[in-house]
Amino acid sequence: MDNLQLEDRLIRIEQLLLANKEVLTLEEACQYTGISRSYMYKLTSTEKIPYCKPRGKLIYFEREKLNSWLLNKFNP
Repeated sequence: MDNLQLEDRLIRIEQLLLANKEVLTLEEACQYTGISRSYMYKLTSTEKIPYCKPRGKLIYFEREKLNSWLLNKFNP
């Protein structure tokens, strides 16, 4: 197995693991939604997207709330 095939398999494994998480980090939420990091920060700072900041530093997103937000955003 060459490096390219191995890298492809690792990417698929990461995507499968991400699909099973209920709470996502900022990076994971960006990957999941396809939204850039800078735009995601803008959405959180203007409170236009549901998020949690439990200790005042790291931002987390609940997958279910993200799904609902995505569906409502693009299907008003």
